Amino acid sequence: MFYVFLTIAILALLFVFMTVKVVPQQTAYVAERLGKFYAVLQPGINFIIPFFDRVAYKHSLKEAALDIPEQICITRDNVQVRVDGVIFIQVVDPQKASYGIADYRFAVSQLSQTTMRSEIGKIELDKTFEERMTINRAVVQSIDEAAISWGVKVLRYEIKNITPPQTVLNAMEKQMQAEREKRAVILQSEGEKQSAINLAEGQKQKVVLESEGIRLRQINEAAGEAEAIITVADATAESIRKVAEAIQQRGGLDAVQLRVAEQLVDQFGKLAKTNNTLILPANFGDLASIITSAMTVVKHQEKAQ
Repeated sequence: MFYVFLTIAILALLFVFMTVKVVPQQTAYVAERLGKFYAVLQPGINFIIPFFDRVAYKHSLKEAALDIPEQICITRDNVQVRVDGVIFIQVVDPQKASYGIADYRFAVSQLSQTTMRSEIGKIELDKTFEERMTINRAVVQSIDEAAISWGVKVLRYEIKNITPPQTVLNAMEKQMQAEREKRAVILQSEGEKQSAINLAEGQKQKVVLESEGIRLRQINEAAGEAEAIITVADATAESIRKVAEAIQQRGGLDAVQLRVAEQLVDQFGKLAKTNNTLILPANFGDLASIITSAMTVVKHQEKAQ
């Protein structure tokens, strides 16, 4: 009897074990009944019929990262580069992931590689490093369209490394060095150009300022000379006016005769001192007649006034 009860207990435990299925969180079990899809068991306790139902597939609903192996791609300008990456996927439909494809991980990996080769072939080598985000978006969009029928959602794709051949790397390094030298020469020439412009502008301003100074000096000198001439003319006119007034007074003509005689004698005296030869008027002996002639001119000028 003991063995009978032991056997019954073991069968009961086995029955319970086969009937009750505990599904962890973020996990989906696909159950089949008599070989046909029956249901997707949700997280928690689930009951199935032993010998009729079975758990055929187990899927994790967490986001998963798949490593994409390194492969050789040919760019648009016929340069071979080695490219690898990583893709992030998530199962959104356990039924399609079980029956839509045999191995969705392998399919996603292969499709990623082929799509990457296609996208790399559309661009040139120089742009492969600049267009990483564009390539990533194109790969995600292309794979997501195919993977949706597999019950899988492609979340994102990231290129890890793009490795050109060593010869290309050497050429790119020389190109970058030449570009840096070119920029340095351009900056130096721009500096020299700006310096020459500044010097020319300064020389121009200097010439303009000097010419302006000369013009102002000439204007000032001319104004000064004009004022001097006017002042001399005014003084001469004033002296002549005063002489004329003095002549019109009593005894003025006698004073003029005396002054003329003094000037005549004084000038001839100077001529006698500076020259060995002296030319005298024919009537120089008659000094009174000479003075009379001068006074006649003076009186004639008074009448004309």
